[in-house]
Amino acid sequence: MQRLYDFLRRHPTQVDGFWALVLFGISVVAGTTAGENHEGTDNLALLVPIALLLGLVVALRRRMPERMLLLAGALGLAQLVLDVATMAADFALLVIVYTVAATGARWASRLALGMGLVAATLAQLRWQTEQTGVAGNVAIVVFQTVPFALAWVLGDSVRTRRAYFAQLEERAARLEKEREAQAKVAVAAERARIARELHDVVAHNVSVMVVQADGAAYVLDAAPDQAKKALETISSTGRQALAEMRRLLGVLRTGEHEEGGEYVPQPDVEQIEDLVQQCRGSGLPVDFKVEGTPRPLPSGVELTAYRIVQEALTNTRKHGGPNAGASVRLVYFDDGLGLLVEDDGKGAPHELYEEGGADGGGHGLIGMRERIGMVGGTLDAGPRPGGGFRISALLPLKPAH
Repeated sequence: MQRLYDFLRRHPTQVDGFWALVLFGISVVAGTTAGENHEGTDNLALLVPIALLLGLVVALRRRMPERMLLLAGALGLAQLVLDVATMAADFALLVIVYTVAATGARWASRLALGMGLVAATLAQLRWQTEQTGVAGNVAIVVFQTVPFALAWVLGDSVRTRRAYFAQLEERAARLEKEREAQAKVAVAAERARIARELHDVVAHNVSVMVVQADGAAYVLDAAPDQAKKALETISSTGRQALAEMRRLLGVLRTGEHEEGGEYVPQPDVEQIEDLVQQCRGSGLPVDFKVEGTPRPLPSGVELTAYRIVQEALTNTRKHGGPNAGASVRLVYFDDGLGLLVEDDGKGAPHELYEEGGADGGGHGLIGMRERIGMVGGTLDAGPRPGGGFRISALLPLKPAH
C-alpha cells in the first residue's frame, strides 16, 4: 500500500488523467443512454467534445491551473448557450476551483471563487425544474453552491499551510546558514588567536636562543664559562617555549586533562619583569619601570600587555643591532594602562610599521594591533626621534571581577 501511495505521489498527472477518463466515460455513457429522451441540441455531437475538454481540465489542472480555469469557465458558458445539460464531467469545475485556490495565482483564485458562487445559480436558471417552486429552486441553488465554496476554502487553506511550511523551511535554512557562518567566524577567530600566541612564543624564545647560540659560538674557545652560561640560557628558554606551546596545544584537546601536565597559566603583567630579566640575560640591556599603583587587571588586558612588551623586545633584538638597548615603562592611569617600549638601535625596517608588520610570517605589528583592538585600546608604533624605534599603547581598564 505504501509503495502504491508513493507511486501516486510521484505521478500526479497520470492520476489526474485516469480520473479524467473516468469522468469522460461516465458522461458519454450517461449521455448515450438518455439521448433518446431529450430534444434540442443536447446530443452526443456536442456532449462528447465538451466532456473531453472538461476531462482535459482535470488532467492538466496541476500543470497550468490558470489556463484550465479559463477553459472550464468557457466550457460552462458553452453548455449554457448550447443547452448541454449538466453531466458527470462538470465535476471538473469543482476540481479546478480547489486547484486554483490551492496553487494558482491570486487573481485566478478570486476568479475561481466568483465562478463557483454563480455556477449553480446560472445552471438552475437555465434548466429549471417545473415541479419545484421558487423556494425549492433556491434550496437547490444553495445546496449546489456549498460544494464550490467548500472546495475554494479547502484549497485556500492548503495554500496558507504550504506558505507557512515554506516560510518555516526558509527560516530554518537561513538559521542554519547563519549558524554555519558564525561557526566559521568563531573557528577563524580561534585560529587567529592561536596563531598570534604561537608567533609570540616562538618568535621571542627562538630569537633569544639564536642570540645566545651565536654568542656561545663566538666565545666558546676564549671564555668557556660564558659559553656554558649561554647554553644554559638556551636550555631554559627552550623549556619555557615548550611549556607555553604545550599550553596552547592543550586548548585544542577538548576534554583532555592529563595529570602532571606542564600547562602553565596565561602570562600576565607581573611576569613582564621576568621577561625583562630574560632579555637582560640574553645580552639585551633593558631598563624597566612601573609608574602608578599596580592593581588587578582583566585577564585579556594582562595577556595583551605581556605580549606587546614581548613582541617589542623581540623586534628590538632582531632589528636594533648588536649595541641596542631598550626601556619598558608601565603606567597605571585611572582608566587605562599605558605601555611604552623604546630602543636606541638602528630601527626597524620601513615596512614593519608602514605595511602593518612584515615580520617573517607577517605577524609582527599586525598581531599587536589585533590584540589591542580586541580590548578596545590604541597603538602607536614608528621611528623614535633621534634614532631607534618606539611602541606606545594604551589599554582601557575595567574593574576585575
